[in-house]
This record gives sequence, C-alpha cells and structure tokens, in this order.
Amino acid sequence: MPGNPPTRFVYLGPEGTFTEQALRTIPAAEHAVRTPARSVPEALEAVRVGDADAALVPLENSVGGAVPVTLDELGTGSPLVITREVVLPVEFVLASASLTPLASVRAVAAHPQASAQCRGWLQANMPDAVIVDVLSNAAAALAAAAGDFDAAICAPIGVPRNNLTVLAEKIADRADAVTRFALLSRPAPPAPPTGDDVTSLALMIDHDRVGALLSVLTELAVRGINLSRIESRPTGEQLGVYVFFLDCTGHVAEPRLGEALQGLRRICSEVRFLGSYPKHRWSKKAREEPLPSQPGLTNTDFADSAAWLTRLRSGEPA
Repeated sequence: MPGNPPTRFVYLGPEGTFTEQALRTIPAAEHAVRTPARSVPEALEAVRVGDADAALVPLENSVGGAVPVTLDELGTGSPLVITREVVLPVEFVLASASLTPLASVRAVAAHPQASAQCRGWLQANMPDAVIVDVLSNAAAALAAAAGDFDAAICAPIGVPRNNLTVLAEKIADRADAVTRFALLSRPAPPAPPTGDDVTSLALMIDHDRVGALLSVLTELAVRGINLSRIESRPTGEQLGVYVFFLDCTGHVAEPRLGEALQGLRRICSEVRFLGSYPKHRWSKKAREEPLPSQPGLTNTDFADSAAWLTRLRSGEPA
C-alpha cells in the first residue's frame, strides 16, 4: 500500500474467523488496531466513512466461488480499491458444546461458503442434518457454544476460543481448498509495479449490443493480457443487466494494460478500476516464473512501438 501504512484495520468478524487469521498474515496489521465487523458491508462502510484505514474481506473461494456480497459492494457501492490480496488455505471442523454422536446432530450452523466446501462430507455422514446459514465461521462457533444449534462448521481456531468439542476434523471435501481475501482502502495511487501484479476491474457493457463481451475480451487478448477471472453479478436494475468482474495480469502503470483500459473505456458504458496489486504467491505452482509473453506483446514491445509511432509523427526516420 503506497504512502503511510494503515494503522486501523477492520475485518469480517467476529474474532476467530479465517478472515482474522488472514489479516494477521499482513505485517502492518499484526501490531495495529484490528476491529471485527458484523458483515462485509459494515466493514467496507467503516473504510468509506474514515473509521478505518483498510478492510479485509473474503473475495472468493476455490470451491464455493465468489462471495456475492463483496462483489456487489465493489461493483455498485462507493468506490474502494484493492491494495493487497491474501490467499489462505482453509480447513474446517465440526464442533459442538459437548461430545455428541453424529446421528444426534439435527441442526448445524455454518457460513454458506463453509457448508459449500463440506457438502460431500455432510451428505455422506449427516444426510438428515439441517444446515442453517450464519454470517461467519466464528458466529457458527458462538451459536453452537450457546446451544442454539447442535453443532457448527467452523475454523479450528474457534474450538478453544468457545470451549467446544471437536466431533470431526478436516471435513472439507477438498484438502487443498483456499480462500482469497482482498484488502480494500479508499481510492489512492497504486503502489509501483512489482512485475507480478493483478489488476481488477468492474465493467458495465451494453447488454443489447451483439458481440459486446467479445469486444471486451478482444481488447485484452490483442495485447497479450491474461484474463485470470471473469464473472458477472446482476445490477438489480432489470433482468439481463450485469456487472462483469475481471482479474487481469499486469499493472495499470504498464503500457499495454493502460492501452487496454483506454480501449475498455471506449466500448463499455462504465469501467470501474478496482486496483492493481501484487499477486499473492501461495502455492508451488504460483511460485513458478510467469509464462513469457507472446512475441510482440511484452512491455518492451509496446514501448518500442510507441517510440516508433512518435518518430513517424515527428518526421524522423522510422
């Protein structure tokens, strides 16, 4: 994050969530003020009104997909920008206030993303249990501790904090599941490029124009910009009107991504810049060197072509 590091952080709470665990991997947050929020909108609003410098919220999960409320806030709420991403391995336990046979568990509190990641295990081991959505993994643990539900799907950190008993460990269907979190702040100039960056965008396109989405993809493809993620969310205005969320390789300061953004600005009804920030390297695969750009599509190639055009316009030999 450029400028002075943030000293006041807010995150999706309560305490004991994966979000808190992810936040504490950020060096600046470990000795800063960390305040839990009751919901993603509450966390982001604290940043918007100046009660916090930055907010960490879940963005997507490798199994459950995107977190809709976060996308909706980014796409249609007052502008915020992503300054950092954190990718955290995730595992879940089934816990209760006391040792209880699985066959006796009738109601389980769980965050929707958590239950989605444990769906196969639940169907195989507790097919008759009712899964009740709650706001967070920590809220699930608290509810089980209070006796509101027979059990909870929660993070291991929630067991000792709430004096729970583990009924089953590692219940996620995918042992390699991860959650991606976004650290958001008020709009400001992005940090300089690192050479391995991500740029996030939210786009509105004319839904009744043939080839509109293809035109968007073409602006990126012709410049060798890798599109690592794309998905849509309804705007709520009318059926068929969506916000498209894109993650691209590269940084807004780089010529080819800058040219792509100019192209998107020309063909989209709205382009919202959601930030350029370093890619979080979290796995062996992610630590590998990025694939080289295609010939003619490197940053150097774009700089050379821009210099060539300048010479042409000035009458110099090409």
